[in-house]
Amino acid sequence: MRTGAPAQHHGYYHEAVRYDRDDELLAVVVPFLLGGVDAGEPTYVALGEHTAALVRAALPARCGVEFLPGGEMYARPASAIRSYRQLLAEQVAAGARQIRIIGEVPRSAFGATWDWWARYESAINHAYDDFPLWSMCAYDARVTPPEVLADVARTHPRFATADGRHVPSSAWTPPTAYLRENRAIVPDPLQAGPPTIELADPTAAAARAAVHLADRGQVPADDLDDLVVAVSETVTNALRHGRPPVRLRVWSGADRIVATVGDGGDGPADPFCGLLPASHDDAPGGLGLWITYQSCSHVTWHRDDDGYTLRLTVGNLPTGG
Repeated sequence: MRTGAPAQHHGYYHEAVRYDRDDELLAVVVPFLLGGVDAGEPTYVALGEHTAALVRAALPARCGVEFLPGGEMYARPASAIRSYRQLLAEQVAAGARQIRIIGEVPRSAFGATWDWWARYESAINHAYDDFPLWSMCAYDARVTPPEVLADVARTHPRFATADGRHVPSSAWTPPTAYLRENRAIVPDPLQAGPPTIELADPTAAAARAAVHLADRGQVPADDLDDLVVAVSETVTNALRHGRPPVRLRVWSGADRIVATVGDGGDGPADPFCGLLPASHDDAPGGLGLWITYQSCSHVTWHRDDDGYTLRLTVGNLPTGG
C-alpha cells in the first residue's frame, strides 16, 4: 500500500506535473515532499539548478528532503535508470516501504536527443515497477515544445495537478507498445555530407580501425575509446544477429564523431534493449547495447525498407530540434 498516495497501488506510481507558473509547480511539489517526510519516507529532489532553487526556497529549512545532483542523475537515460535503481534498492534494503522523488530531465534534452529521453520516460514504468516508488516528473509548459508534451502524456500514466487531483492521461501508451514504435531520427547535420569512412560487412577489427581513422582529436580520448568499443559491439551484433549486408558509416566533425551501423534485419526484439541489461546473457545486443547507451553522447535507432540502423554519437551534440 502506498502511504499518502491517492489510492492503493503496488510498484511504481508514475506521474507528470505539467505547469505554466512557478506557484502551480510548488502547489503540487511542496505538499508531495513534505508529506513524504511526515510519513517517514525517503524523499528526494532531482531537479535542474533553477527549479531546484525554487523548490528549496519554498521548503522549511532542514525539513528532511534530500537534494540530488539533477544534472548528474540525468546525464544519459541508461545511466539514470542504473543510478536510480541502485538508489531505490539501497533504500528498500534499509527498510523503506515507500520512496518519493520529484525530478526533471534537462531542458537540453528537448532538441535532437529527445527521442531517447522519451524512451527513458516510457521504459521507467517497467524499470522501476519492482520498487515502492512514487515519483513526479516536472515539465514547464512555458519552455517545453508541444511535441515533447505530447510524448509526456503518452509516457506517464497520470498527471498531478495543483488542486490535488491525480488525473489519468488519456494518451497513456504502455511501454511495450511505445518503445516498439519507429520514431523518426533527427538527422545530424554531418550526415548531410558523405561519410568520412564507409565499409560493407566489416569485421569488428575493421570497424574499430575505422573509428580511429576518423579521430582528429576532436573528442576526449575516453569518449573515443567508448565509441570504438560501442561500434565494435554493434557491428558484432549486426553480423551475428542481423541480416546482410552490414553497413558501417562514420562521419568526422569538428567537435564530434557520428557512426551508423545498419543491417537488413529488424533489430532487437526486446523493447527495453539498451535502456536495461538483457534478462538473458545470450539475448541479441543485450549487455553490449546497454553499455553503449551509457557510454555514447547519444544513441538512436530507426527501421526502414533497408532494415535496422543504429546511430552512435560522441562529442558535442548539435543544437536544435
